[in-house]
Amino acid sequence: MARPLNFFIQIRNYKGQKPPKFWGKDKKVYEKVTYYPRHPGQVDPPIAPTKLLVIQRVKPYAGNPYWHKAILDQLHLNEKKSDITIVKNIPEICAQLWKVKHLIKVTPLNQPGKLPEDNDIHATWLMENGDLLLTPRVDPVREQLTMDHVRNPKRLDGETLSFELRMRWLNPWDT
Repeated sequence: MARPLNFFIQIRNYKGQKPPKFWGKDKKVYEKVTYYPRHPGQVDPPIAPTKLLVIQRVKPYAGNPYWHKAILDQLHLNEKKSDITIVKNIPEICAQLWKVKHLIKVTPLNQPGKLPEDNDIHATWLMENGDLLLTPRVDPVREQLTMDHVRNPKRLDGETLSFELRMRWLNPWDT
């Protein structure tokens, strides 16, 4: 009875050797990354990697193993989900991000072509898609004129203006 059952069981036992991989000869190695192209003649387009990455946690911190929590702690992503971290795009950081890639969202930071000097930047905005917007500082003459207008005693502020308009509305013929 045992003889017919063995006929239907197929066992592959390689005994220490790995199964043959037919796609192993097509691999391309870029520093620490091994890449397997889809087609044998496929060529990668030239890529200019960004210098910085924007990292945001999208999954809960609780319920993860301690080694994932340690990486999130190093990246300062252990508080709120909406917190972001900006890190360098280097192999050491990318290796850490690879381990927690299921918990985070990685967006490349797109910087403007020419960065101004430190004293020329007035404000910066970081958009959700990774674009960094810079606003230049206003020239001192224009800034001084604006401040003079704000501090002018003859200028009506919002509170005085609303009071005067309300009085004119209540007593329209006393003007």
